Amino acid sequence: MPAPQQKLEALLAADGMTRADVPILLPADPYFDLAGEEFGQRLLLTVGADDVEYCLRPDFTLPIAQTYLGNGSAGSPAAYSYLGRIFRQRATGPAEFQQAGLELIGQPDAGAALDQVLRFAMDAIGAYGITPRATIGSVELFERFLKQLDMPDVWRPRIRHRFGHPLALSRLLERLKNQPDEADSSTASHDQLVEQATIALLDAGMSLEASRSPAEIADRMLEKQALAAAHVPPETLSALAAYLEISSDLGPAIETIEALARTHKIDVDAPLNALRQHAETLGAMSVRFEGSFSPRLDYYTGIVFELMSADGKVLSSGGQYDRLLQRLGAGEKITASGCAVWVDRLAREAGQ
Repeated sequence: MPAPQQKLEALLAADGMTRADVPILLPADPYFDLAGEEFGQRLLLTVGADDVEYCLRPDFTLPIAQTYLGNGSAGSPAAYSYLGRIFRQRATGPAEFQQAGLELIGQPDAGAALDQVLRFAMDAIGAYGITPRATIGSVELFERFLKQLDMPDVWRPRIRHRFGHPLALSRLLERLKNQPDEADSSTASHDQLVEQATIALLDAGMSLEASRSPAEIADRMLEKQALAAAHVPPETLSALAAYLEISSDLGPAIETIEALARTHKIDVDAPLNALRQHAETLGAMSVRFEGSFSPRLDYYTGIVFELMSADGKVLSSGGQYDRLLQRLGAGEKITASGCAVWVDRLAREAGQ
């Protein structure tokens, strides 16, 4: 076994770690439910004799979280390490990758757990003689801005849903920027809209029971009316755009965020202190903050990061995902942090 892999194996076998045993073939529905269609398009799928749709293991985090809940550990601290193949479709290149990682769940000190995850990622990369650079973001920081800025509540979940999708979010903000000053006053009641939808479906020769019902169509039309009437102030849109455009070394980025928060009277002390704390864990590494950076998974909650090679290849990524366990059925909030390390990329970067 090459020396770098021996060092990686030692990290995975550290005191307190449980080596996760995750099947290669997994039910696909949880991935569609939690990660959405975009991630679902990358799954390698098959259908069993029981007509259940399965996928080749696309990651370790979700099944590890399910195992944690399934074995009655909810609320107790647990540390899982793993090393194995994952499978994801790509436009070009292989669909099979070697991945290692660490998942810390239910730890009493969430900040210390994230620091441990960061140190693990750095040590795993360092085992291959590589000095990475870091990109860091904060889901909590963006959500603080979104919660405290002046805007109709109806828009907040829609903006949050697009965070991590820069193009989709920029298009939405541009749409809000170009809203008419006055909403269309020709609104109709729910009953009137149901009747209109019924007539339109019948005139088109369509069934009233297929696809969406007249009542569902009416609900959607009312929702559109409410959105059209809910104007987001220009200064709010400017503040969001300014935050999302932040892309610099961490020190200057924090100064920009503090100035923006003062202007709009937003309390961001806690997430900024977290940024400073975890940046210290990264030590002398080059750390860049990106306001728009977030995994495209809405169960991430705090600091998120990528550690990259000099030419920009992602070698490790992860962060805090405190919402995942509740999304899987936990009755209370359970903190969680983790990371994945792309072992094949590390070996190539190290010339092995």
